[in-house]
Amino acid sequence: MLQIYDSLSRTKHPFTPVRAGNAGLYVCGMTVYDFCHLGHARMLVSFDVVQRWLRQCGLAVTYVRNITDIDDKIIRRAVESGRRIGEVTAFFIEAMHADERALGVQAPDCEPRATEYVGEMLDIIARLEQRGLAYHAEDGDVNFAVREFPGYGKLSGKSLDDLRAGERVAVVSSKRDPLDFVLWKSAKEHEPPDTRWESPYGFGRPGWHIECSAMSKALLGIPLDIHGGGPDLKFPHHENEIAQTEGAFGGTLANTWMHCGPLMVDSDKMSKSLGNFRTIRQTIGIAGQSDESATYQVNPREAEMLRFFIVRNHYRSPQNYAPDNLVDAQLSLDRLYQTLQNVPPASAEIDWSIPAALALRAAMNDDFNTAGAIAALFDLAGQANRTRDPALSGQLRALAGLLGLLGQNPAAYFQSPSRYTRRAMDDAASGNLPSGTAEQVTEQEIDQMIQKRAAAKAARDFAGADEVRAQLKALGIELEDKPGGVTQWRRH
Repeated sequence: MLQIYDSLSRTKHPFTPVRAGNAGLYVCGMTVYDFCHLGHARMLVSFDVVQRWLRQCGLAVTYVRNITDIDDKIIRRAVESGRRIGEVTAFFIEAMHADERALGVQAPDCEPRATEYVGEMLDIIARLEQRGLAYHAEDGDVNFAVREFPGYGKLSGKSLDDLRAGERVAVVSSKRDPLDFVLWKSAKEHEPPDTRWESPYGFGRPGWHIECSAMSKALLGIPLDIHGGGPDLKFPHHENEIAQTEGAFGGTLANTWMHCGPLMVDSDKMSKSLGNFRTIRQTIGIAGQSDESATYQVNPREAEMLRFFIVRNHYRSPQNYAPDNLVDAQLSLDRLYQTLQNVPPASAEIDWSIPAALALRAAMNDDFNTAGAIAALFDLAGQANRTRDPALSGQLRALAGLLGLLGQNPAAYFQSPSRYTRRAMDDAASGNLPSGTAEQVTEQEIDQMIQKRAAAKAARDFAGADEVRAQLKALGIELEDKPGGVTQWRRH
């Protein structure tokens, strides 16, 4: 039986959906004012694996991941760039979808936009006002009265006194309490006209937190089976969602709360101020592309490495994006693809009776333990290499597919360069890339050298053929002769 760790109760419990045979999953998505970064990659991939496994368990899944398309940062980006709000959000939504495709992230069943649910948000605000949980402030904003909601702090484990003692936001005179948060923001004269809606409180726009309360209830109803998001959303965003939704409707917002662990860069929190901020497209895109285009050319070997890097760690654990960890992830994924290349897989459905499949299922049913699932794949790869059994190789590919891995043709995979091999990392660290690296040698040049080697062998010039092989090896290209005179090559 599937067990999931609940961030609210801080315990692991059996997953029992509200409606038998169904699973409603709501995950807080992107605020679309900039390109997605590596922290977003972890969230996208982690919950992609969750929804894949829920479906594998035979559940009818409705996966909802929202888009925040109205926000202070979006407005600022629009004003700075001289574009309309809709132009800014359309561009970055397209860019986000390009990142998802690159990482093998399946599209959610529903992708609601905040601007489509303003009416539902206003309905919730009205209910909160009627229950004494919201008030119309002097500056025109509508705020949630935190101290009027008895359960505030139960998700984050923060008491109101602790929060007040650690309050970092300056007291605003229009708020009754510094902890109160905005449900509806009154329009400002300097803001563009496409950032305001008419409401009983005057023209304005929704606060950030209220949108998810409206969209999750409208699309899935409450209680939600699972509500998820990144680690930074637990407080205040998810805490405020609980207060709004449960304050307006009673009951429980979600039966299970799931939060990813943090993604660090070289053991530090990713931050533009630290100079370690990386977008997904910077990490897996072909170099030299313009950010003027929402779409981009992807290096498929690097893209799958990034997915593998994320998946091989448990979703709740901290993860460190560091050179040695990336090199190890690339090498490990290469080993699995080498198995598929050495032992061409037979087409097969998953045989759930074999030990590797049973181990993978047990791991995934234990709070989506992908680290254990990856270990089962390596055990199976070892068996396939020892026995040269295409059936086992086929099982390897089929089981890996449940995690969104090993879907590429091995030959094509290895012919893609990677910046994350040890050789490439050392070259980059030296700051003096040699003229003959695997990344710089083109496929056409490699093919020409292979033809030259074949001609030398045909002329029985074996020394000349060996010299070509040695030249290619020095360039980071490995050759493998196959039956029938076929020579395969791969970059390392």
